[in-house]
Amino acid sequence: MKIVFATSEAVPFAKTGGLAEVCGPLPVALSRLGHDLTVIMPGYRCVRYSGQPIEPLGISFVVPIGTKVMAGRLSASHMPGSAVRVVFVEQDQYFDRDNLYTERGRDYPDNCERFVFFSRAVLEVIRLLDLWPDIVHCHDWQTGLVPAYLALEYHTLPRYRQIATLFTIHNMSYQGRFWHWDMILTGLDWKHFNWRELEFYGDLSLLKAGIVYADAISTVSPQYALDIQTPEYGYGMEGVLRHRRDCLFGILNGIDTEVWNPATDRFLPAHYDQTNWATGKAICKAELQRELGLPQLPDVPLVGKVGRMIEQKGSDLLAKLIADWAPRTNIQWAILGTGVPEIEAEFRRLAAAFPDKVAVRIDFCEALAHRIIAGADIFVMPSRFEPCGLNQMYSMRYGTIPVVRATGGLKDTVVDASPENIAAGRATGFVFEEPTLEALAEALQRACQAFRDKDLWRNLALTGMKQDWSWERRAQEYVDLYQKIRNRRHQL
Repeated sequence: MKIVFATSEAVPFAKTGGLAEVCGPLPVALSRLGHDLTVIMPGYRCVRYSGQPIEPLGISFVVPIGTKVMAGRLSASHMPGSAVRVVFVEQDQYFDRDNLYTERGRDYPDNCERFVFFSRAVLEVIRLLDLWPDIVHCHDWQTGLVPAYLALEYHTLPRYRQIATLFTIHNMSYQGRFWHWDMILTGLDWKHFNWRELEFYGDLSLLKAGIVYADAISTVSPQYALDIQTPEYGYGMEGVLRHRRDCLFGILNGIDTEVWNPATDRFLPAHYDQTNWATGKAICKAELQRELGLPQLPDVPLVGKVGRMIEQKGSDLLAKLIADWAPRTNIQWAILGTGVPEIEAEFRRLAAAFPDKVAVRIDFCEALAHRIIAGADIFVMPSRFEPCGLNQMYSMRYGTIPVVRATGGLKDTVVDASPENIAAGRATGFVFEEPTLEALAEALQRACQAFRDKDLWRNLALTGMKQDWSWERRAQEYVDLYQKIRNRRHQL
């Protein structure tokens, strides 16, 4: 199949979060299965400094934006080590900026206009480069108008009419919501500004455009596909998602098994696999304790946490638990991340109050993230919601036992160490249901008790290490979905 990815970011060219971690490796995995892949993304300033070769194509185009016409140009590169072509839509007024979406913590005021331009450009690139894919795979609100334009403006053009669309929601909380007068920028008729199509509580929502007009919708875990149909996680769009539930699918993200491999990880002081897990982990733990200034105590549980210090991630719950446990338990904590100033300050306070038990780094350091995931005994993710999550998969691959809340991809990937699952050899971690301090404490208590049972702990670690979290496996699931969508489109 010929497949076009339309995305606002992809590693190694531009990244703010998990979206980029999908739109880089997934096209490569699909290409290795024999499919023809092109990624189309904005030509941000950071693309020029990505370290990858960028080639101007000498092709220009114009698209209408409201009452004006805006010009753009194209350049190209490849995903490293692959046949995946990457096409950059360059427009300096929109994309030659320091950041992708925000400045000083605030959204750019013209974000709607920027991604109206990009969405129209995607459809022009298909024509200009003679791509004519079977599938256009769109990602998040920044590309939500691509299915809308195909359905409302390009449907009369024969070659466009055959293109099927998949719209993937990576996080429902980012909705591309703008004031209603931005509808003029889209160039679409005002008759489409209604509660069934583009209108969302009086505003324009580009995320809703993708949900309504795509041939199918996916999200990044099976459980999250169910979660977002509820008021708790649907952010007001649960109704339209339930209406389209027959076209809504959940496919787990994968991980880069070359970057995240304890047998070869360049950031670790010792390498290990399933055959020498105990000795390799022991070295990584001791070196992590030394690096963080914690006493090198092999028999004390070391709990790790890497990620944003925000309420969504349950960081406030974890800070409260550490404050309660640190004076009276013999447990060490290794915390890495940045986030809400108040939560950062509380973690700093805990580290200062309990320097032999709590180590905190307010930073994001990739090397230290790898060392925490390898050196910790337990990795905790008390998220209030988590569309997919990657750290729990990284931790299992490294033989580190996850403690997670049963939400989204965390629920799909971690098998609770219940007596039944332990007996069946399926258990890989500890799962709790409610986003409360009491539930988190109970799960961590279970984990710490299991830590004292060396045979049980080894079985949990090795079972987790055997799991296949590769993009190659996920890519085949996407191929199956693409084929289903394409066949349905051709029957119309």
